[in-house]
Amino acid sequence: MGNQNRKLLFLIALPRSGNTLFTSIINQNPEIACTANSVTLEIMKNLFLVKTTDTFKNFPDHKSLDNVLDNVYNLYYKDWPQRIIIDRGPALTSANPGNFELMQKHFKPGFKCIVLLRDLMDVFASYMKWYTENPNAFPNRFGKTDEEKLLGLMKEDGAIVKEIKSIQNSYNYPNMCYFIRYNDMVANPEKVFKELYKFLDEPYYPHYFENLKQININGIGYNDTVVGKNMHTIRPTVKKETNNYIVPKSIRERYEHIKI
Repeated sequence: MGNQNRKLLFLIALPRSGNTLFTSIINQNPEIACTANSVTLEIMKNLFLVKTTDTFKNFPDHKSLDNVLDNVYNLYYKDWPQRIIIDRGPALTSANPGNFELMQKHFKPGFKCIVLLRDLMDVFASYMKWYTENPNAFPNRFGKTDEEKLLGLMKEDGAIVKEIKSIQNSYNYPNMCYFIRYNDMVANPEKVFKELYKFLDEPYYPHYFENLKQININGIGYNDTVVGKNMHTIRPTVKKETNNYIVPKSIRERYEHIKI
């Protein structure tokens, strides 16, 4: 990126897998910025799709457009003061080309990934708790029953399916990925983050795990009126949430075979 000493990583995880908790903790280090859901991979995809237009095909200047693709991350993070950027998005999806292929071609310095792992049924239960307690939560727009809402979340172009594909592909690249299980992060966060810093090849920063702050990155916080109240609200102390919601049998039978 613009700062030659910068490092780029991606945070790959299902929603409701501790993304916001992870971000609140790691961003205590002033050298690191873990982003909210990022638009950068969408920028890369949309720029690449210009090559499918008649205008481009009529004058196929690949080199000039590739120059733009090469510099998306340099430009996007040009004014960010942090040295280490952890961009949240499904960077390892792969499909002729997918995000992985585009990043390999156009981000020359290389990148690594942090992968948060949480059982899909626990993710569904977390969604159920959230959308039941918050009537304006976006899954409530998908229908009235839990089955309708959870099926709506599993649309092919939705965040969950994209992240599942990215996580599944991450297992093919263990040397470039650091895997964190949600249950480990909430049970023993200091151990998890100390091991993460070894992966980053950085000295450990003394993180705290109580009195956590809500996400604010370079003066910008979440606007959850878009997705529903409390979507990204975290508790002040690291601990596993109490959740008594039971995923419907039909959903379990349909998706329980997916192992994360």
